[in-house]
Amino acid sequence: MLDDDGIRTLLTEARTIALVGASDRPDRASYGVMAYLQQRGYRVIPVNPQITGEHLHGEFVFRDLDQIGESIDIVDIFRNSAAAGEAVDAAIAAGAKAVWMQLGVVNAEAAARAEAAGLQVVMDRCPKIEIPRLGIGKVG
Repeated sequence: MLDDDGIRTLLTEARTIALVGASDRPDRASYGVMAYLQQRGYRVIPVNPQITGEHLHGEFVFRDLDQIGESIDIVDIFRNSAAAGEAVDAAIAAGAKAVWMQLGVVNAEAAARAEAAGLQVVMDRCPKIEIPRLGIGKVG
């Protein structure tokens, strides 16, 4: 699990974030977080099987991570804690560098699998909160 310095380095070096559980509903947290991350300079690729093929904030929505076909720095998981394990396993299979479980998403077993596979792990935090708290400027 990353500490503040590790989170700062991860968010500073990352360029591409796959957002699992992206929503096209403006009242959902994932909708606002995706827009915020784009404004900060990240490329954010939405993943949601229910809206596959649509566009969200200008990006094509993919069914799952293995469809993306490009390097992923962070897989940001907006799923419940039980479903996070499946998303973490998909992140490992996709060759992501890190998994980020959102506020309220806690799955210690999945975090341990990710770390054992060499991925960095952040759990129960939100990048929209961490970026200003850690004083991270725009990336890219």
